Amino acid sequence: MKTELLGLQHHQLIDLCQQAGFKAVHAEKILASVFRYNNPDLSAIQELPTALSDFLGQHVTLLQPECSAEQLADDGTRKLLLKMKDGKEVETVLIQGPGRLTQCISTQVGCAVGCTFCLTATAGLTRNLSAEEMVAEVMAGQQISQRNVRNLVLMGMGEPLHNYDAVAQFLRIATDPKGMAFSPNRVTLSTSGLVPAIYRMMEDSLPCNLAVSLNATTDEVRNRVIPINRKYPIAELMQAVSDYIQQRGNKRVLIEYVMLAGVNDSIEDAGRLCELVSGLGCTVNLLPFNPYAGAAYECPDETTVSAFRSVLVEAGIIAVVRESRGRDISAACGQLKTETVARRKKQRGG
Repeated sequence: MKTELLGLQHHQLIDLCQQAGFKAVHAEKILASVFRYNNPDLSAIQELPTALSDFLGQHVTLLQPECSAEQLADDGTRKLLLKMKDGKEVETVLIQGPGRLTQCISTQVGCAVGCTFCLTATAGLTRNLSAEEMVAEVMAGQQISQRNVRNLVLMGMGEPLHNYDAVAQFLRIATDPKGMAFSPNRVTLSTSGLVPAIYRMMEDSLPCNLAVSLNATTDEVRNRVIPINRKYPIAELMQAVSDYIQQRGNKRVLIEYVMLAGVNDSIEDAGRLCELVSGLGCTVNLLPFNPYAGAAYECPDETTVSAFRSVLVEAGIIAVVRESRGRDISAACGQLKTETVARRKKQRGG
């Protein structure tokens, strides 16, 4: 069975080269060609011994997922549906910003958390993605956009901490200075609140920022919005956040708060949110709900969002309203895949 190159860290590729009887320096040439120059052709790497090229051809593969659907928004947001070797598809999104490109990647095919505002949750979990499949998402995004990605966010399909081992391997590959060479400060992992896994992140010193999808200020509401709250309620989650910040040297944690009209967007909710994050030094991202067909929720109006944010700002909390990007395309997580699958079924039926 061949080894998937995109799933190897630098030291693992060194071991592979040495097994073939070659020096460690060749591992750096291979990684530079693949990751820095987006070159998927291992046989075309310059100054690589012919015998090593032959060895790689026999023992190594480089995953290149097929792009089965693509949408480009007026604001430059590009959404891709990528097909892996087994035919399973995941979404990745490229978001343009001033002088930078951010990529949102998926960590699972589907998701088992069941957040009631998320379209991906309606399909359930099919399987975890491997580390090399996550790397392949980034590579595909850069090759298709013809631009280098600067920031990575693990906020696509899936709960990253439900796929901990593969995600940890991906993060180490992504932030390896001799690999993909992303700064850990430019890589963010978003979780719905798996408390034990947050403590494991601390123990393992995973090289990334932490974002927590809170989305409610009472257990009664969060139980409905994010069912995993029944297992890890708000008090336990916020204690884990506090411990994480302290253990990581007061590193700022991002609190994500999807605003759902009439559900979690009241002034009282804003006051409770202030109490939850008081003294932690967290940044709060307010995300007005991005509706999709059949959604059970609506987006609050601008006045409500502004009033909510004002309560946080007056309490000295950094609060940013994040405008949804790509609203003119299938921007909600899982929407491009859902629409593509539905279109295929219709075509087969016709």
